[in-house]
Amino acid sequence: MNKMTSTITSTIRNGGLDDMHCYQLKIFHILFLTSLLGILFSPFPLVAQQNTNHANLLEYYSENGDLKPVSSQADWYKRRNQILEGMQLAMGNLPDRHDLIDLDVKIINETTGDGFICQSITFASEPGDRIPALLYIPVDIPKDKKLPAMLALHPTGPLGKLIVAGEGPLENRQYGLELAQLGYVVICPDYPSFGDYDYDFEKDDYVSGTMKGIFNHMRCVDLLESLEYVDPEKIGVIGHSLGGHNAMFVGVFDQRLKVIVSSCGWTPFHDYYEGNIKGWTSPRYMPRLKDVYHLNPDLVPFDFYEVVAALAPRQFFSNSPLHDSNFSVEGVRKGISEANKIYNLFEVEENLQVIYPDCEHDFPTKIRLEAYRFIDDAFKNK
Repeated sequence: MNKMTSTITSTIRNGGLDDMHCYQLKIFHILFLTSLLGILFSPFPLVAQQNTNHANLLEYYSENGDLKPVSSQADWYKRRNQILEGMQLAMGNLPDRHDLIDLDVKIINETTGDGFICQSITFASEPGDRIPALLYIPVDIPKDKKLPAMLALHPTGPLGKLIVAGEGPLENRQYGLELAQLGYVVICPDYPSFGDYDYDFEKDDYVSGTMKGIFNHMRCVDLLESLEYVDPEKIGVIGHSLGGHNAMFVGVFDQRLKVIVSSCGWTPFHDYYEGNIKGWTSPRYMPRLKDVYHLNPDLVPFDFYEVVAALAPRQFFSNSPLHDSNFSVEGVRKGISEANKIYNLFEVEENLQVIYPDCEHDFPTKIRLEAYRFIDDAFKNK
């Protein structure tokens, strides 16, 4: 910077530039220094979230970079904003949601089921990209009645959305269909690269497949809100495995989602395969965990303690089996213990529920029914 500054100053003093060019260079010089000072003395440098103890939810960085205790709900929202910054360091920034394109819903086909119509649809996510989805609509909706709605996110599998419609190879994944049978409006999108959604993560403008998923799932909420028979205050999200953590991720970024259900979807990074986080680093997930943070959980700028807490004070239900080989139950217990401190801050400890069934990576019928009751209760209170 000093060499550049002296060169500009010397050129001006020696009369090598006319007055207009001198003025332009001075303006450039001022802007350059202002930008540099903004980086060096930012109220909250981006590196701060990387230095955070992610399990300690009761501290936040003040504007001058000092650690301060979270002693009020207002303090918590400062901490929460820093969690979102950390997540975006790993995932890339959430795209601007101003001036969204029209959803342009197209119905491919329609079938009738037990108390519902199921439409196979596509709709516009952003220019040049359309999301395939199933949309379940209850039949005989009373005039002027507003219904609750759920976003049902599928687990990993080539069938994508059809898995939650009961057409997958494994049992206990048909929560999209079951919620429709219970009278909910339900949208079940394909995650990019699954089902009917041909997608090349290497050719898009996203830093991570995770952030593309978040944006798409927010567009699903946009679609649900656009339906005249949906109550916009009663929209939630549910998912298992891939769908489980995707439900949590979109829940953090989209507070229109009032209830979040995650089955077999999470554990803190240090407890995920004893800290081997390579499974999170494919283009479908977050490549920066490998390319920038070198597969080191200590360097990753967010963790699931924070993700769960960032859902507060909204209702969160976690199905976390005792023998889940992907997502360690010991880590879940630690995460819930810390997140409960934030729910306690809001005096809504009952909004944070976790079930520990004696099974492996599964979403058993008994637990699904408990999750549905949790969703029902959440919406009855609104």
